[in-house]
Amino acid sequence: MTTFFYLSSAVAVAATLLAITRSHPVHALLYLIVSLLGVAAMMLTLGAPFAAMLEVIVYAGAVMVLFVFVVMLLNLGPGTRPDARAWLQARYWFGPAVLSGVLLGLLIGMMEPLQSTIVAVREVSPKAVGVALFGPYLLAVELGSMLLLAGLVAAYHLGRSDAPRRGRA
Repeated sequence: MTTFFYLSSAVAVAATLLAITRSHPVHALLYLIVSLLGVAAMMLTLGAPFAAMLEVIVYAGAVMVLFVFVVMLLNLGPGTRPDARAWLQARYWFGPAVLSGVLLGLLIGMMEPLQSTIVAVREVSPKAVGVALFGPYLLAVELGSMLLLAGLVAAYHLGRSDAPRRGRA
């Protein structure tokens, strides 16, 4: 299990560094998704399958899809629409595909040791998660939702056109 932890953390660190160094925002977001999947694999090796599942569903799934849509909407100005065929070149998708393949291989290799670990873990109901999130962690949940809302409003204001509108003086 220690080997899987270190390999998945290496993938997460490499993907994070590649996300920071990419000049195209969509490519950086692809590497960030791989980084979040690596963090989820690390949580799984640490014995936190529920946290790993939430990491994949909430962050790598929902939040990153929102970021990808916002970035794509911000790039829709005149003359900034890239050619879709250029994105299909192997140099753009090869890195995230290799790192994701490494994570997939790690997770497949971990299935045997994890089956013995997961048997001992008790099941957590959705009601228990809701009680925990909206009980002692209510302030953190609300602050997180306000932060996401502020990011969405900021993206809207950054992406809107500054053309004068009729009816305003």
